[in-house]
Amino acid sequence: MKIAIVCDSFKESLAPLEVAEEIKAGFSRVFPEASYICLPMADGGEGTVEALVQGTDGKLVHCSVTGPLGMPVPAFFGISGDGQTAIIEMAAAAGLPLLQPEERDPLRTTTYGVGQLVLAALEHGCRHVILGLGGSATNDGGAGFAQALGARLLDQQGQELPPGGGALARLADVDLSGLDRRLSDITLEGACDVTSPLTGPRGASHVFGPQKGAGPEDVILLDDALAHYARILALRCGKDVAAVPGAGAAGGLGAGLLAFTKARLRPGVEIVADQLQLAARFRDVDLVITGEGRMDGQSAQGKAPMGVAQVARAQGRPVIAIVGSTGEGVDRMHQVGIDAFFDTVPRPEALPVVLAQARENVRRTAENVAAAIRTGMEMGRNLSGSS
Repeated sequence: MKIAIVCDSFKESLAPLEVAEEIKAGFSRVFPEASYICLPMADGGEGTVEALVQGTDGKLVHCSVTGPLGMPVPAFFGISGDGQTAIIEMAAAAGLPLLQPEERDPLRTTTYGVGQLVLAALEHGCRHVILGLGGSATNDGGAGFAQALGARLLDQQGQELPPGGGALARLADVDLSGLDRRLSDITLEGACDVTSPLTGPRGASHVFGPQKGAGPEDVILLDDALAHYARILALRCGKDVAAVPGAGAAGGLGAGLLAFTKARLRPGVEIVADQLQLAARFRDVDLVITGEGRMDGQSAQGKAPMGVAQVARAQGRPVIAIVGSTGEGVDRMHQVGIDAFFDTVPRPEALPVVLAQARENVRRTAENVAAAIRTGMEMGRNLSGSS
């Protein structure tokens, strides 16, 4: 028997590979002769760098970049084992966790540091860049990102725009003559799990602006500024990005990627699955096991277990999910390829206790699931023999 175990993290308790190793430990008590493949998984958001670095035997690169409010911050990105692919989480340079709640101000925050991370990846010779779009503190439409890469965003007086989403209302012209020429020679993919357009009621400002510190009047100002920005980009760059699904991801960074580079936007879970070569790995396995900290109806909207299940289903492989807990709408996971799911918390407990017992709970649950599978196999043999 060959089993592939591909898991996302159990937030605040176990990293992806730790979850996979505990599942393997539980299964090995019942099926010690089986062979196991353990891989980390992510959906393009937080943890994607770690998953792809570990999954490809790559490395982390640490550097200092411009943070969301213009001050230097320590950041990082990953490079795959073959040295060709850079994996970047935009939140490492422009994420909400880099700011205190009282510092959040999407009128001023910038994605400049994200562009610096891309430049650093180019300096390391990477030909493929995966950029995770999630967790942003920004609403600047990727303007800062473009400025870091050499584009000039000018006002009516020909002066460079200052940082932040509020300044976009003054954009008059775009000069791409200084854009880094190496961008034309690389493949750049934006990993996003939202389909929001850039503007409007479902756009970046209205949906995500409030959590970044925007008040009701700020939201209207930011949405108008992004609409103006999109009109100028269409005129000067020849790209109408306002209504493209995903353009509103990460405060409009999705739109910036489309306008200033040859990037394409894809669901993050698909990108990660491709990089980990899950389809090829699943061809000769008998069972696929996946998991995440909490599985509910939203897990069917592009989360890691869904991505694993869809690849496994295409290969005709059964899929079991072992998760921290389940929530409302979890039955939808059957529709995306999860054949059975099991939560690991045996009784109501305070959160600190649950977190402390995570390893034991995962291992015990995995052993019980394996025992149930073995019992089913024995029943099948007995029934076959009796017939």
